[in-house]
Amino acid sequence: MPTGHETVAEHLLYPFHVFRFHVEFSETALDGTPRSGTVPLCSGAFAECTGLEATMETKTIKAGGANYGAAQRVGPVTFATVILRRGMTTTRDLWKWFALISAQNKYAYRLDVAITMNDHRDRPVITYRLAKALPTKFKAADLNAKGQEIGIEEVHLVHEGLSVEAHAQ
Repeated sequence: MPTGHETVAEHLLYPFHVFRFHVEFSETALDGTPRSGTVPLCSGAFAECTGLEATMETKTIKAGGANYGAAQRVGPVTFATVILRRGMTTTRDLWKWFALISAQNKYAYRLDVAITMNDHRDRPVITYRLAKALPTKFKAADLNAKGQEIGIEEVHLVHEGLSVEAHAQ
């Protein structure tokens, strides 16, 4: 087991818990470059995150005389909808973002999203980045005087790119 003082190869990482993650939303310019001098729009803690997925559709090429199998070529990549469930933020910025796009037709207003997983010492281990994210669903928690529901039940995000960044240990 690593003691935390030495560098460990990526395939020998100390186990980390998937429920230790933090989500940050920040503005992005239309050309995809981060806007200089801006502070992240908001951040939140969510109990569940699904849809961190990229799928490549391959192109199959059947060549005459190649009887053992067809050649496979790279095709377009699609991304799944990322769903954040049972969350809390200190601001109403996620609702404002959804309302801005859906009610005010500001459909070009995209945000970059960083989902950072932390280890048992709460140090960042891996960050998943969603480029040019767009909210497609916002569901508030049910209102119940007896319940202890959390502020945001679900936020669905579509995006134009997924990247993964490993942090130094």
